[in-house]
Amino acid sequence: MDNYIVSARKYRPSTFRNVVGQKSLTTTLKNAIANNKLAHAYLFCGPRGVGKTSCARIFAKTINCLQPTAEGEACNACESCIAFNEQRSYNIHELDAASNNSVDDIRTLIDQVRIPPALGKYKVFIIDEVHMLSAAAFNAFLKTLEEPPHHALFILATTEKHKVLPTILSRCQIYDFSRISISDMVEHLEYVASQEGATAEAEALNVIAQKADGGMRDALSIFDQVLSFTNGNITYQAVIDNLNVLDYEYYFRLTDAMLTGNVREAILILNEILSKGFDGQNIITGLASHFRDLLICRDEATLVLFEVGASIRERYKETAKRCPEQFLYKAIELANSCDLNYRISRNKRLLLELTLIQLCQLSKSQSDDSKKKRLIEPVDGVSPQNQTQNQAQTPPPAQNAVVTTQMPASASVAPPPPSQPYTPGFSKKNVAQGPVSTSIKKIEEEINKPQNQSIASDTEKEQTTPFDNEALKNAWNGYAEALEGNAYLKGIMDNCTPDLQEDFHFEIAIHNPGQRDELLNNSIHILTHLRSQLKNSRVQMRIRMLETNEKKLAYTSADKYEHLSAVNPLLNKLKDEFNLMPD
Repeated sequence: MDNYIVSARKYRPSTFRNVVGQKSLTTTLKNAIANNKLAHAYLFCGPRGVGKTSCARIFAKTINCLQPTAEGEACNACESCIAFNEQRSYNIHELDAASNNSVDDIRTLIDQVRIPPALGKYKVFIIDEVHMLSAAAFNAFLKTLEEPPHHALFILATTEKHKVLPTILSRCQIYDFSRISISDMVEHLEYVASQEGATAEAEALNVIAQKADGGMRDALSIFDQVLSFTNGNITYQAVIDNLNVLDYEYYFRLTDAMLTGNVREAILILNEILSKGFDGQNIITGLASHFRDLLICRDEATLVLFEVGASIRERYKETAKRCPEQFLYKAIELANSCDLNYRISRNKRLLLELTLIQLCQLSKSQSDDSKKKRLIEPVDGVSPQNQTQNQAQTPPPAQNAVVTTQMPASASVAPPPPSQPYTPGFSKKNVAQGPVSTSIKKIEEEINKPQNQSIASDTEKEQTTPFDNEALKNAWNGYAEALEGNAYLKGIMDNCTPDLQEDFHFEIAIHNPGQRDELLNNSIHILTHLRSQLKNSRVQMRIRMLETNEKKLAYTSADKYEHLSAVNPLLNKLKDEFNLMPD
């Protein structure tokens, strides 16, 4: 009992060859020793339990070895190596910066640096958790770290490199230690199990390696715990029971329930898991990892990312074949969303059950989507780019152009409600954006197209009832008064008076293109109303743009007097009798 040593210390590597999972770094250090190209300061950084301090000790022992091997390893037979192995070497000093982080501790270290080594070439100072030093201690250490004595060598180790001052980083050779892979940890655990005389299943060691999260020290500590629990027979079931790890079987059962859309079965499985004491957030994070593993198992190229035993791997491959990729993508998204909302949720169990219900609905929604047909086909139209080019090529019309809008004489169309004028293939938006000439051409084509079709089916006789200008004005004003939904058109018609000409044609004088376009848009309905009221199917409308010099100006007082006197000559007599003058 007194001689028991935990596996993390008992199987701590003593040579570079025994270091697990850091082959590239150990090779670099061995070559530096063999070629006698040593820096004065090193920084080993990386996660916990990956071998930073162990490599620092091996490196310190090897550079002081009196008879190093050709591979750059320590001989473990000379006086320096024996003193180091027996922990009585005065050439290697270790400082825990977590508890010795003051300026006085660094000054004591600097005093020790001045003393040359008694045995060997170098005096090595290993400072663990160097990021815990205070800012003042870092500043006190800078000068010595930059220009140390030729016999001094510093090895700094830290798990949080970003907390070390940049001035310290620039003075060190930096070595980044990576997490140890699951396969390397399983291989080393098999070696330790054989040395301890224990039997272990591969799946059991794999669970231990996954639980260690890349740290060999954590894996060995878990191994000792499970070894004591199983009394030398390490099985998969014993490991998951001891470590409170959720069995893969539960995840496979949940996946089967989701693929079949069995909500009841999924909720019952969740209740069974919760009754065993598992935390809800661990369940959902494990489920998200399970979906991720299924996704990478669908492709042989990504299968190398899945580090599990052979039997579990085959189970995942079989299940992955039954899971569509879209299902896995959405399932990972839902599981991740549940994980993010778990801590802020007041009813955590309800959140888990709701997530499972949504996951069970995924397979059903995908099957429904596959049965849907596209009911609406895309409509071919003119692209904005082509429309812009066509408009750019069309020259703008002259300001004094006279536009004649004609309709077949025999057309008989029922007048629609004036409040909702019909605009065939034409909109105000297009009028404002493009030239008017293109729009007029389109309108005339639209006018002739439906009317020609109606003529083929309508054989009524042509009406040619004569009418005068007063009847035309009454019909024109009647249509304007009936307008309710188009205030703009009503204002145009109120301000424009039709002028009757020969052959039942009348002319409308307008002031701007906007008024012309509005009349063109509604010309069909206006003419239909006028022909119906006047009982003449040969009524035609002409639109004339007024010249700029025809603009009406405000009348002066003299103009008004001259106009009134021309109408009533007695006004001049009144002016003369009372000696009046217009203002």
